[in-house]
Amino acid sequence: MIGVIQIGWLSEYKESVQAFIDHDPAAHQPLEIILLYPGFKALRSHKKAQWFLKHNMPFLARAISQRSAHKTGIEIHPGATIGRRVCIDHGNGIVIGETTEIGDDCMIYQGVTLGGTGKDTGKRHPTLERGVMVGSGAKVLGPIVIGENAKVAAGAVVVKDVEPNCTVVGVPGRVVKVDGSRVDDLDQVNFPDPVMTAITANARLIDELKQEINKLEAKKSENIEYII
Repeated sequence: MIGVIQIGWLSEYKESVQAFIDHDPAAHQPLEIILLYPGFKALRSHKKAQWFLKHNMPFLARAISQRSAHKTGIEIHPGATIGRRVCIDHGNGIVIGETTEIGDDCMIYQGVTLGGTGKDTGKRHPTLERGVMVGSGAKVLGPIVIGENAKVAAGAVVVKDVEPNCTVVGVPGRVVKVDGSRVDDLDQVNFPDPVMTAITANARLIDELKQEINKLEAKKSENIEYII
């Protein structure tokens, strides 16, 4: 039994290291990930803290998580549930609340908050399903669900559920769909901006109205000249 647990732990550990290498083109070797990456260290510390929490030692669990937060700038509550192959890139300023659930293969960038609104009890924090990406500085708040393979743009504030394979941009967060399928050609910066789209549409409408006004003024001038 112990041998099975050790094999499972080693397999999960290797998966985690490889996930960081796959996601970060700046990573050159596994040892670099293990020794130097704060995101990797924070996730490993969370595993330890969660073990103590599950074994009814909440004080030690919190002590480990707070020490990790002090060293890495990433605060993960011991009660949060985090799946396999999750990556935290850079990580400084990340806060992950107690009842947060993060599925396998998720990607989280610096400055992200997976927090509560202060209005809920029990399940107070978000659930990220498999393959979700949350861009730099984004805030995902409340007991909402971000669907599988969804992407949250940098700086977005999301307080409502997001369907799978969607992207969310802006404040408040707005869903952008492309043919109802996953947007594969976007990264955390290059998302369609619905605000800019609306501004462009309004500018086009203003130009059309100006043209109509000019036509009416020209017609009015013609009528005046005819009367004279």
